[in-house]
Amino acid sequence: QVQLVESGGGLVQAGGSLTLSCTASGGTFSRYHMGWFRQAPGKEREFVAAVSYRATASYADPVKGRFTISRDNSKNTVYLQMDSLKPEDAAVYYCASQFRGASSSSGVYDYWGQGTQVTVSS
Repeated sequence: QVQLVESGGGLVQAGGSLTLSCTASGGTFSRYHMGWFRQAPGKEREFVAAVSYRATASYADPVKGRFTISRDNSKNTVYLQMDSLKPEDAAVYYCASQFRGASSSSGVYDYWGQGTQVTVSS
């Protein structure tokens, strides 16, 4: 059983930065494809970014050029560096893992963290 724990959320002013972390336990992290998703109140969960086990990154259009996903296999951790934050980035951010292949579809992911809240003030 894979367990994922996110951290790093908080309150930030528009234009500011935050770095989210997600640490995995219970499996071979270096084999996982990892993803970040977010869900704002009243909205569906949406894809933010993903990184393959080979560290190939992909991004949703709204965050391209502002967010950076990375992984450190020695620490079993995936990061989401968020810069130039906008009020519309406010949401609960979730990390997820799966073995099938890099994907932006939440249905592909098998394991999920509990989420971390990001609030962006205007």
